[in-house]
Amino acid sequence: MKQQTTMTSIPKTPPICDYEGSGYRTDFWEGKGREYEDLAERIALRHLLPSGGHRLLEIGAGFGRLTEMYSGFEQVVLLDYSKSQLRQAQEHLGHVERYTYVAGDFYNPPFVDNLFDGATMIRTIHHAQDVPLVLQQIRRVLAPAGTFILEFANKRHLKAILRYWLRRQTWNPFAPEPVEFVALNFDFHPRWMTARLKEADFSIENRLTVSHFRVSLLKRYAPARLLAAADGLVQWTGEWWQLSPSVFLRARQGKSGPPPSADGFFRCPRCGGKDWQRAETVLACQTCGARWAIDDGIYDFKSPLG
Repeated sequence: MKQQTTMTSIPKTPPICDYEGSGYRTDFWEGKGREYEDLAERIALRHLLPSGGHRLLEIGAGFGRLTEMYSGFEQVVLLDYSKSQLRQAQEHLGHVERYTYVAGDFYNPPFVDNLFDGATMIRTIHHAQDVPLVLQQIRRVLAPAGTFILEFANKRHLKAILRYWLRRQTWNPFAPEPVEFVALNFDFHPRWMTARLKEADFSIENRLTVSHFRVSLLKRYAPARLLAAADGLVQWTGEWWQLSPSVFLRARQGKSGPPPSADGFFRCPRCGGKDWQRAETVLACQTCGARWAIDDGIYDFKSPLG
């Protein structure tokens, strides 16, 4: 039976960094000397993650590097703009009911309001040209009192400060505005990011600084596990100052009241409709007629079928 559905205002999408067909997993992570960073980020996540929950949204899930850390949640939805990255995640995690793979963008996530009680965004927001819009959309899909764990690239880290003082970089790490050091790659000042979260009605509960020892000489001679363990011992200092390349935050969104029952699951990226007709390989929006592919377990909301 069709529901009464009205057209919803959909935000205009800024440029998106697309990892489609890239070798991100093999060219950046595997065997590329980043075991320390991976381990340090896992330590931070263990400190910040809630003990459990019903449904978590992993924004910028990529090839599923961190997905297995969310074992306390009954369902994990992997959202990424790259279908090829999601395919790698699917090959690793499997075609199981607990994982849902969705290709779409973080400016217009294809989910109904109040759907998730948790969300994470690790190594992803540095590709966002419009951070306020991203945060507004995350708030929209989170249920009241939902937990949001955000990692961002810190503009005001020690190496950047030293380079600036030695006149080896032109941009000022103390200036509040984001710096785009290459196209669609941004570093953010901690105070600027804090202000944007507050504007989106998030309250910050915890700050951790991560990757304090991201120095080539240290990484070359010290075991990655030793460096990560040392990093874990000082991550808590993020409550006082943020001078590391990476900052993790745990925030809670400010919608009040008990979590409402989510009305459906997917929201049409074109019109905001929630009434669907489903076939084996297609989701058809009954409000605007847009048809979206289901490609071997991956829901593809990047662009509608012709």
